[in-house]
Amino acid sequence: MTTTKPVVLFICQHNAGRSQLGAALLEHLAGDRFTATSAGLTPSGAVNPAVAATVAELGLDITDRAPRAVTAADLDQPDVVVLMKPGLTLPATPRGEVLAWSFPNPEAWDVEAVRPLREAVAEQIRTELLTR
Repeated sequence: MTTTKPVVLFICQHNAGRSQLGAALLEHLAGDRFTATSAGLTPSGAVNPAVAATVAELGLDITDRAPRAVTAADLDQPDVVVLMKPGLTLPATPRGEVLAWSFPNPEAWDVEAVRPLREAVAEQIRTELLTR
């Protein structure tokens, strides 16, 4: 009998901040219990440096990750889709469970401002995903 890890897709507007943060934190907190991925509706050119810096404080380097657009095919794969902002218009209906979280866009934030966001996202992951 093979057991597959649940796949979690984090989505935000630009796939540069919140969704990258969510995927990295799930990797950090859950180890190999989940497969984490992320995407955005209108991807930026690079991961937000302040977000990358706060993740680096936990020992993860996400600076080489490239923001990407979410596709209809992406939405057919995950067991859980986490919308990091309510009201996102997706290119298709997700197959899996949809969780709608509400986190502010850290686009213009520095590292000091992102740390509380990192902790809030980590707590949401602990509460809603790691308890499964």
